[in-house]
Amino acid sequence: MGSNELKPENLVWIFGTGRGGSTWLASMMGESAGGRFWDEPLVGKLFGDLYYSGAGTVQSDWDDFVYARKYRDVWLRSIRNFVLESASVRFSGVAENDYLIVKEPNGSIGAPLLMEALPESRMIVLVRDPRDVVASNLNAREEGGWLAEQHRNAARTGDGLARRNPNAAIKRRAKRYVENVGNAKEAFESHGGHKVMIRYEDLRTDTLGTMRHLYSTLDIFVKEEDLTRMVERYAWENIPDEEKGPGKFNRKATPGGWREDLTPEQAEIVEESTAPLLEEFYPSREQGNYG
Repeated sequence: MGSNELKPENLVWIFGTGRGGSTWLASMMGESAGGRFWDEPLVGKLFGDLYYSGAGTVQSDWDDFVYARKYRDVWLRSIRNFVLESASVRFSGVAENDYLIVKEPNGSIGAPLLMEALPESRMIVLVRDPRDVVASNLNAREEGGWLAEQHRNAARTGDGLARRNPNAAIKRRAKRYVENVGNAKEAFESHGGHKVMIRYEDLRTDTLGTMRHLYSTLDIFVKEEDLTRMVERYAWENIPDEEKGPGKFNRKATPGGWREDLTPEQAEIVEESTAPLLEEFYPSREQGNYG
């Protein structure tokens, strides 16, 4: 490792799923303990899509395949070097005892590979109710939503699916949730280093207490006054009104808000598609309860 190369133990990965609260968490962490914030490098997607699309299991015995089982040590070492060198060039100012926070929800499909290649790294799995995740994503893609506007001038296949066929879009987003959160959970269970799993709902209800638990579990020191200031600065209540609301990136931050956003049929689609994860993380849920 070169003198300017980041130590793998100083990387703190945030896995989960898009619209799961990772921007909020990463923003808070990026200010503490000298931390820096690497915003969605998608390195997990780069390596994970091919491996977990089926090719990795179907072709793993083919020696010429880049992910051939026979050469696992070789390509894991390549992943490790790619990540560390890329991070070191971009964040050369990170001091020896500082941390780089890597927000990677949309690359969580590759979490098992990343954590196997970087066993010294710290990891966080941030879980959110899939119904709220899907509802938030659907709102963002509706006419006037921030994602719809972002992609308006981009030739991207399927961007109008949320408007043309909402139920099909919901099923696709639920499938993506299972891929990302399922693989993040797999990586968490296998990882032997510092790790913590938290729910968005707990982070929202008791932000300060959940953040204390997170830092303690990851064995990262942060002063109490710094932690308190960080939590207050990024509190939902302190976001300007013009920057939050329907169609905005900061939409509502209300756990259980899916009851107002999804029809019973749409909620059932999500529940069926994500059943094992939903049952594990939200066992006391009342399916279809619109109260």
